[in-house]
Amino acid sequence: MPFLIKTLISAVLIAGISEVAKRSTFLGGLLASLPLTTFLALIWLYVDTRDVNKVAGLSMSVFWLVLPSLVLFPCLAVLLTEARWPFAGAIAASTAVMFVVYGLMIVFLRRVGVSV
Repeated sequence: MPFLIKTLISAVLIAGISEVAKRSTFLGGLLASLPLTTFLALIWLYVDTRDVNKVAGLSMSVFWLVLPSLVLFPCLAVLLTEARWPFAGAIAASTAVMFVVYGLMIVFLRRVGVSV
């Protein structure tokens, strides 16, 4: 039952943001940029484990790994508007670039001694 509740709340948030974005891309972007998913994940992790160290670890992992995820957005925008790629190709290429940057970030973090 707790998994179903988590899934339902998460799905309602995602669907709600996409509905808001139909009316206002700015407001949809504002809502999507809020760390709602992370906020819920931190709450669910704490409720499930009561382990503040796991919550803190997840929080720091998200902090470091949100940086490479940001590459997706300008890459997608450029491919869609400047290069005029079709959506499926643009989202696939942007995702691939993002994963490459994730890999580079993980290598960097390990080299500077950050545990991920």
